Amino acid sequence: MEINEFGSWLFAEGKADKTIESYVNDVKGFQAYLSEKFREDAVLSRFSFVRYKEHLMKEGYAVSTINKKINSLKVYNDFLRTKGVVSETFIQLKRDQIKIAAGSEDNVDVLSEEQVEQLLFYVENRNQVSTRNKLIVYLLLYTGVRVSELISIKIADIDFLTNQLNVIGKGGKRREIGLREDVLRLVRQYMQEERSESVFHQSDYLLVSQRAEKMHRDAVRDWLAKISSELGYKLHPHLFRHTFATRLLQKGVQLTTVSKILGHGSIQMTSRFYIQTTKQEKMDAVNLL
Repeated sequence: MEINEFGSWLFAEGKADKTIESYVNDVKGFQAYLSEKFREDAVLSRFSFVRYKEHLMKEGYAVSTINKKINSLKVYNDFLRTKGVVSETFIQLKRDQIKIAAGSEDNVDVLSEEQVEQLLFYVENRNQVSTRNKLIVYLLLYTGVRVSELISIKIADIDFLTNQLNVIGKGGKRREIGLREDVLRLVRQYMQEERSESVFHQSDYLLVSQRAEKMHRDAVRDWLAKISSELGYKLHPHLFRHTFATRLLQKGVQLTTVSKILGHGSIQMTSRFYIQTTKQEKMDAVNLL
């Protein structure tokens, strides 16, 4: 079943553009898995869904990400039934989404200061890291933006006079994030060098790829996954957001300020996900007794 037809069906159902994009990308990921592990013409089944869920868990995806993908596949299942491709509902959200026990700590990983330094040293090597990819690391590490926000940054969103980045987050909410001087210098360097030579140099978007005027989020994830093996620890876009927030809190920045920078709807959301205690900090605390 053509993925374009799924997108058209979602549009007819009144789904928002961002929601359609998210559903379609999740289904594309599932289809790629089917082609690799089963056969190219394989369709959704209970067996293939369970194997895919196990694959996501084995790959270390966050619970929230896995559950989002499961939700997308449930909608896709509904679409396939509507079109008569399958006759059953293979996915039930109550049964299949991963549950977190009430009161459990959210398992949020962050980069240590040593790992941050190692990463920054790695991206300094221009023979192995392009200016664009170095900029991606700097923006993720020093602004805390989501990957969807990162790829949507337009040149017009950057105010070089006030050192501010205007970000459009979830629900179309706008927020301002201050940019460090080294980040701004890197933006200028990228625009003057690599980006100016791109066939998409007239694009409104800051980050362009070789094949499109707007970089795709999967390209960011794939590159981070690629360099993870060289660095010795797993990198993914949201890890930078966790690291950004945690570093700010550890340096004494007020929770309300961190919450606004992240674009959270409430302080409670920020405290739930980012006020965390590492295993080492817990051990150090016990050793004080």
